[in-house]
Amino acid sequence: MRRTGIVLSLVMLFAAVLPGAAGAVTGWTTAGSDRARPLDESQGLATVERPSGTSIRYTGIGTVDAGLAVQGWNHIGDPGSAKGWYVEPYQRDDRGAKLFRVESPEGTRADYRHALESWEANNNSFAAVSPDARWLVSGEWGTMDRLLVYPMPGVAETDPGKNLPYAFSVKLDHPVRDVQGCDFTSDRQLMCSSDDPDGSLFGTTKPLLQVDLGGALPGSDVTGHVTSLGRLPLESGCSGNFETEGIDFDERDGTLRVVVVSPGVCAAVDSKTWRLHR
Repeated sequence: MRRTGIVLSLVMLFAAVLPGAAGAVTGWTTAGSDRARPLDESQGLATVERPSGTSIRYTGIGTVDAGLAVQGWNHIGDPGSAKGWYVEPYQRDDRGAKLFRVESPEGTRADYRHALESWEANNNSFAAVSPDARWLVSGEWGTMDRLLVYPMPGVAETDPGKNLPYAFSVKLDHPVRDVQGCDFTSDRQLMCSSDDPDGSLFGTTKPLLQVDLGGALPGSDVTGHVTSLGRLPLESGCSGNFETEGIDFDERDGTLRVVVVSPGVCAAVDSKTWRLHR
C-alpha cells in the first residue's frame, strides 16, 4: 500500500507539471497562485482602490447580471479599474452594441452602450482604464493589429443615455491573437494576456504580451510596440487546452495577476490565478 501511494503521488505530480507549469516569462518571477473558482472567477479581475479600502474583484459566468442577461448581454469580460472607478465589459451575440457597466468611486452604477463601428468586431473581451481615468481601452477577439479606445464613461462621457463613441486606437506594430485582458502598469505600458492557441505569431502559445505606447494616451491614434515575454504558467492535473483569461496589475506592490482556466474536468478543481512579480 505504501509503495502504491508513492507511485500514485509521483504520477499525479508528473501529470501536473507535464503541460508546462514553469513557463518562461521574461522579466517576471512566478510568486505563487490562488485557486480560481470557475463560476465567478474565470473571466478576469481588477484591483479597486478607494478611500474605504482596496478590494480585488473578479468576474465569471456566475457574475453576469441577470437583468442584463435577459436583455441579451450574455458575456462578461475582464474588468478594469483606476482612481476608484470600476468597469465591467459586456457583449452580446448580435451586432447590436457593446455595454460597459461603470461603478463610480462612490459606488453608484450606470450602464453605457457603444454602437459598433462598421469595421468593429462585437467582442468586448476586456476593459482597461488608463491611470488618469480619462480613457477606456478594450479589445476584440481574433487576430488584430489594434486596441480600441473610448472616452472614459462616467468621467469624460457622463450621459449613459447617449452613445459612448469610439475615440481612437492603439495601433500595434505586431499582430496579436485572442487577447483576453490588458491592464496598465504605467501611463505608457500595458500588460496583456493572450489565449493564442496557435503560437505562430510569437513562437509560443498563451503568451504574456507587453505593449509599450509611443506616449501617454493623447486623444488620437498612438503606436503600441508589442513584445512577447513568453508563455504564461500552465499547471493542472489534467492535460489538454488551457484557457488564458483576464489580467490585473496591482500597483500597491507590483503584483501582476493572470487567470488561467484548467483543461476539461480540472477547470472546476485547479484553475488558478497566478501571481507574478518583476
